[in-house]
Amino acid sequence: MLPFPHAVEGGTGPKTIVFLHGFGACREIWRDVMASLAAEAKVLAYDLPGHGHSLQCEGTGGAKVAARAILADLVERRLSRVHLVGHSLGGAIATLIALADPGRVASLTLLAPGGFGPEINAALLRRYAAASGRKQIRASLAAMSAPRSVPPDHVVDALCLMREQPGQLQTLTDMAAAMTRDERQGVIPRAQLDALDMPVMVVWGAEDPLLPVGQAEALPPHFHLHHVLDAGHMLVEEAPDLVAEIVRRNTRRRARRQRPVYGAAAS
Repeated sequence: MLPFPHAVEGGTGPKTIVFLHGFGACREIWRDVMASLAAEAKVLAYDLPGHGHSLQCEGTGGAKVAARAILADLVERRLSRVHLVGHSLGGAIATLIALADPGRVASLTLLAPGGFGPEINAALLRRYAAASGRKQIRASLAAMSAPRSVPPDHVVDALCLMREQPGQLQTLTDMAAAMTRDERQGVIPRAQLDALDMPVMVVWGAEDPLLPVGQAEALPPHFHLHHVLDAGHMLVEEAPDLVAEIVRRNTRRRARRQRPVYGAAAS
């Protein structure tokens, strides 16, 4: 069992931006987003515990244990101040890290984050967990995206390679079953969210078939919310340039409470 999850580094600059992918994915999904930001910030992308090069890492089993594992690695790397970006499960993990160690987190950018409501398309998640081979993976990604979105080839290739590892599919299947017990997901209490005082941007695809966009309602008043038209759940793959720009802007905001700003943009 590896003590820390695997991550890749790049970029230069005074800020450090940390990327946490969603369930069933890997660090490679952030390729285009990281390339857009690498000239102005250090970038660090993890394979979450139970995924890819972190398949045998401590922290496999849920958002809480994964958050502890990644936070321990940030401490080990002596990163005292980071900007966290998380998609789906990675969004839940990023939120839990910020709750556990708020002084370490300069900003939160959450893309269709898990844990913001109990509703989840459990059948779709389990289908994605069991997908193997390019045809099944591409079809599962398309099913979680907006109707006109086309899954990028480099993401399909990376996920196909990852899932060829011995034990990877079984791990994903087991994780999906645990995450969707009783056809619902775990929820982070809104009272805890209200305690977060760093800049928080929540981004949600208007056509998300996995986690309903309505979960973005009734956010704490200092959270900012950005709806992305013509996008589904796979925001990183569907709108990488927009995601990069949203991350860039959120890392420049100051930590102060203010009324939310609602935006809309087409991918």
